[in-house]
Amino acid sequence: MWKKSLLIITLILIADQVLKFGIKTNMTLGEEINILGNWFIIHFTENEGMAFGLSFGGIFGKLALSLFRIAAITIIFFYLREIISKKYHKALIISISLILAGAIGNMLDSAFYGLIFSNSSYTTVAKLFPPEGGYGSFLHGKVVDMLYFPIIQSEYPAWVPIVGGDDFIFFRPVFNIADSSITIGVFILIIFQGKIFRKNKPTESETLQIEEDENLNTESDSSNPI
Repeated sequence: MWKKSLLIITLILIADQVLKFGIKTNMTLGEEINILGNWFIIHFTENEGMAFGLSFGGIFGKLALSLFRIAAITIIFFYLREIISKKYHKALIISISLILAGAIGNMLDSAFYGLIFSNSSYTTVAKLFPPEGGYGSFLHGKVVDMLYFPIIQSEYPAWVPIVGGDDFIFFRPVFNIADSSITIGVFILIIFQGKIFRKNKPTESETLQIEEDENLNTESDSSNPI
């Protein structure tokens, strides 16, 4: 199962990074490409490292988030190795592989993009390995997001408190392949949790052996009265 797990992780990382490199070096920040009308849009944006375009706490928050992600990746990797060696349910192995791939994908952005890319702006496209150096330091890169699915576009009724009259968009967050990988992995855990976490039932032969042992114990007890 190690080969399948590594294949899943490798394919996701390649797809994730190829798309991010292509977006980063060919589009300006905020630029859009309509793929499927207004339902599926490539929308280039960057964030400080959390999933679905969320940000966290400035420079020190970014560093803390990166260190946390490294620790999480390490824990997930060793957990994956354990469940593979102990031959756990395939659904669990696949889900953890997807989660690990997604975590590594976004970690690569955070760790290295500040070193290898110039800054993206609303008027200029980033350069790979610029002569003047990258826009940030190690662990301070920005995560590239681009997948946008505003399937429902409407507005809140005027009578709704606070947001009344504001635009309503579903699904609003912009994300990337790594985010999708993590989300799919979590969904697999939820959907197949009954199969993944149930206790293994004894086979028919094991059941017969247990019954024979119980019968022998009963006969032994009856032949040796106190």
